[in-house]
Amino acid sequence: MAVQKRVVSIFLIQLVLLAVSGFNRVNGAGLRTGYYDESCPDAETIALKTIRKAISKDVTLAAALLRLHFHDCFVRGCEASVLLNATKEGGAEKDGFLNLSLRGFDVIDDVKSAIEKSCPGVVSCADILALAARDAVQFQTGGLFWKVETGRRDGRISLSKEIDANLPFSNFNITQLKQNFASKGLTKKDLVVLSGAHTIGSASCFTINTRLYNFTGRSDTDPALDPTFASELKKKCKPGGILPVFELDQGSSTISDAQFYKAVRQNRGLLISDAALLDDHATRAYVKRQSKSAAGATFGRDFGKSMEKMGRIGVLTGSEGEIRQRCAFVN
Repeated sequence: MAVQKRVVSIFLIQLVLLAVSGFNRVNGAGLRTGYYDESCPDAETIALKTIRKAISKDVTLAAALLRLHFHDCFVRGCEASVLLNATKEGGAEKDGFLNLSLRGFDVIDDVKSAIEKSCPGVVSCADILALAARDAVQFQTGGLFWKVETGRRDGRISLSKEIDANLPFSNFNITQLKQNFASKGLTKKDLVVLSGAHTIGSASCFTINTRLYNFTGRSDTDPALDPTFASELKKKCKPGGILPVFELDQGSSTISDAQFYKAVRQNRGLLISDAALLDDHATRAYVKRQSKSAAGATFGRDFGKSMEKMGRIGVLTGSEGEIRQRCAFVN
């Protein structure tokens, strides 16, 4: 009887630990600002200096690093699986079709290398990626800023086959977008707010080609796209073309303002997923509200809150995962 009670007790403890672990992954428990204040007090300063140096040489890296963080969090959570290289078992996330255009891996490696010299084996690649996205965007735009909670640990698995089921496609309609974000614990407001990240960044002719030339498979143009804007795009983006690259926020891609939402409201959003924001009452109302103000009525504050929320998706903390020595390789 005593043995049976002990077995039951151990089983219950295991259930509790599993429940707590699951709670942590969903809610980001275990993260906090200033996590490295004692173990590596210069970590965030080193990251900031390294990021600013990189952005000074190439301003397009801000959008690239933000996208890298987003793509990491939406597949397996914010645990740096997007940084891992392929193994003999198969392709990694970075090898998936939607991730082939990701950039900024070298910048993350530079930050990691610099921090490792100061305090080896302490700061995770997942935290470096989260800090890099914030610092890069803030440095480029001069406006967008959010608190970055730290304390994440790095995952050990990265599979290219998991990409399509987790990342939103640029041709998603509003129903697909809402379902995708909801699966990550994000709301419709998070969806429309995080779409505002398109205030910086770009998309290639290849990405919008179908929208311009074969929207329904009948050699037609998306009727939701402003005809004048479509004509302008067609002058540069030819059928079947890959280049050139277009600013997602035409003429305003290096600052944080309401121009993206104004463009969407005027049916001049570049991507199908941008235009889809007008197909839901709540997301459409947000687009209209932000587009009425030069800087976006509440966009900066809202964006910070949604980024903090996104940064908690699927995190590994405590004894989960590891602290990688090199971000592209499991220890």
